[in-house]
Formats: sequence, C-alpha cells, structure tokens
Amino acid sequence: MTTVTSPLAGRAIGLAAVPDPVFSAAMVGPGTAIDPVREPTDAVAPVDGVVVSLHPHAFVVVDEQGHGVLTHLGIDTVQLNGEGFELLVNKGDTVARGQAVVRWDPAAVEAAGKSPVCPVVALEATANALSGLRDEGDVKVGDRLFVWE
Repeated sequence: MTTVTSPLAGRAIGLAAVPDPVFSAAMVGPGTAIDPVREPTDAVAPVDGVVVSLHPHAFVVVDEQGHGVLTHLGIDTVQLNGEGFELLVNKGDTVARGQAVVRWDPAAVEAAGKSPVCPVVALEATANALSGLRDEGDVKVGDRLFVWE
C-alpha cells in the first residue's frame, strides 16, 4: 500500500477539472490535481522512492513497491523549455517524501499563458486501486491525496 501525499500547497480539484484531455480522461492514470498557491515554491516528492524521470515541468518517483507517481507542474509547461523551473535533485536520486524536487513559480507559469494546475497521477494503476481520493478542498504540502492499494 502506498500513501501519496501532496507535492504542493493549494486546492485539490480532481483530474476531471484539468484543462488537458489526456489527464482529465485519466489516460495517464488515475489520481487528482492541485491548483497551486500562486507563489514561488518547491514541488516535493509525494512518496519515498527513486526519481526515475525528471524534467523541469514533471517528475516521476517510484516507491519500493514499484508504484510510480507522476507530478506534472502545470499544463503544456513543456513549451516553456524549463524557463522558471529549477531542478533540485538528479534523475536516479533516492528521495524522501516531502523532499524538494523542483523549484518553480505557478504565477509565472500563469503569466506565460499556461495553466499552473498540477496533476498527481498513479501511473499504470487501475481506478479502483486508489482509495480516499482528495478532489476538493485546500491541501497543504504533505497532506494525503490518495492511498494506492
């Protein structure tokens, strides 16, 4: 069982509210999304594990049970070419839940014309593998978003 916690402070809005059809239809996997607080912030690891994929706009941490959790910082932010994002770890690093992975500014993303909404997705999970899914209300960094059985 993997407890996935929020990599960001903001408001949980659920995947269906993400302005991107691939995420909103849960094609990448089930999960939720955070509408982040509009201030420079660190996106942190939502689980203990190894950083298997790392881009300025997105990262995946795989825990010891093989569960990969994608944190995607904003929508279409790949088009910003890393502008406004700072990597704080390296691919292959072992990270602890709550450890800073990427520093970014959701307000700058929004100013660049992109949505700062952040999907947090259980990769290759079935929808019924997740329980306790948070899809509304304010969340702080480290608050539980869902449990992956």
